[in-house]
Amino acid sequence: MTSLWLDRPDLPGYPAVPAGRSFDVAVVGGGLTGLTTALLLARAGASVALLEARRLGAVTTGNSTGKVTLLQGTKLARVARRHSTSTLRTYVEANREGQQWLLRYCAEHDVPFQTRPDLVVAQTPEGRDRVGEVHDAAHEAHLPVEWLEDAGLPFPTFGVARLPDQAQLDTMDLVLALARDIERHGGEIFENSRVHGLHHGSPNRVAVGEVEVAADRVVLATGTPVLDRGAFFARLSPHRTHALALDVPGPLPQVMAITGDQPFRSLRTAPTAAGERLVVAGAGRPVGRAVSTRELVMELTRWVTELFPGAVPTHVWAAQDYRGTDELPSVGPLLPRSDRVLVATGFDKWGLAMGPAAALAISSAVLEGQMIWTHPLRTWRPGGLVGLDRVVALNAGVASRLARDKLSPRVHSSAVVPPEGQGRVEREAGRDVAVSTVDGVTRRLAAACTHLGGVVSWNDAEHTWDCPLHGSRFAADGQVLEGPATCALRTLERER
Repeated sequence: MTSLWLDRPDLPGYPAVPAGRSFDVAVVGGGLTGLTTALLLARAGASVALLEARRLGAVTTGNSTGKVTLLQGTKLARVARRHSTSTLRTYVEANREGQQWLLRYCAEHDVPFQTRPDLVVAQTPEGRDRVGEVHDAAHEAHLPVEWLEDAGLPFPTFGVARLPDQAQLDTMDLVLALARDIERHGGEIFENSRVHGLHHGSPNRVAVGEVEVAADRVVLATGTPVLDRGAFFARLSPHRTHALALDVPGPLPQVMAITGDQPFRSLRTAPTAAGERLVVAGAGRPVGRAVSTRELVMELTRWVTELFPGAVPTHVWAAQDYRGTDELPSVGPLLPRSDRVLVATGFDKWGLAMGPAAALAISSAVLEGQMIWTHPLRTWRPGGLVGLDRVVALNAGVASRLARDKLSPRVHSSAVVPPEGQGRVEREAGRDVAVSTVDGVTRRLAAACTHLGGVVSWNDAEHTWDCPLHGSRFAADGQVLEGPATCALRTLERER
């Protein structure tokens, strides 16, 4: 499952970080937020190390839909329901700052992008009011949004909020340009360098496997923070969405569009060397909680191929992001009253605008400046109790799931191995065992997530073990893919 953006031959490789290095700033995470932060600081003359656990863009950035928009589906309506008009406008202003920086950067560095109107559409009469809330929130935020009755899409719509002059791009074009620019300004990039821990001090010591890197400041730009200090995992809800790229005969709608009611669907076009393709996203769900992710992907495929006869999928992939319980991102210190470690999280799938905004705010803080719109989005902001009800509900659900998993009946250990592409959790000698068969190899792993012990579940679309508590994901061999976990699932031998 490789995204349309990551399926290219020109992705460079970078070495793992060596021992004994010292930097002004260590930026953890090689997605858009980390890359932009590293570039801004390197431009300012700081010595910067970018530490990526896998490959640049391998997680959310390289698997997003590539929309750079201020309308953002139902996001503005959700922010408006929980916050004041002033905070809503601040959120939009932050995203506008990030969007303008990104598009200006693309224009200056020959990164192609396309300008498109962005639509939020109602698929049902019942969804009309929800899209109306989006329109009203966007209008309240001083965006030039308009109301239409018909979206001009190949399915019925019952009201449309339309924002002109938004943008779409190939996210890996941007990643490659940023990486080249970082090196031009003296920054260093390291891949396959997973951060496992941090020892506070002067300087901080960042643990990368058996290696330590010294840095006066550390920036965590990893989607969800990989350090539990600050307990951000308890304030974030992890979600995963699938996407398809398709060859489609005939013309395609020249808009970006997303539904404001269920089932969630997102559409855009993408120019490629083989011609223009359609990109469709949907099949979203909380991480680790779908009975069959494969069925969700098949349902999404049926939907789009019925709307666009003759459409043939060329790529299938998925992306993960994290929603803050009060609907706002969090940008600033990992811990209160300390700015030695900074974090950016909670972008809720809209990081192509908010990511650069967060990078601007973090780099400004490191350089002892300030962005005027940052205060309502800071990590330990006043009024943070706005989302307390959702924090309590989210963590009550997590605790309930953890207790239920520990007590739920399991298939007892069996000599019958799972068929190819399948996995299950078995009970053996009082422990939960994750058993799967992928590429003809059957593996047995401890089923407890290495973050906080949640029992993982099998993802039959991506052939991964996903934790339903806080969104950690592991490959079939147990290696960490993403989420707050930093250690692999333990390999087990069968009890004799």
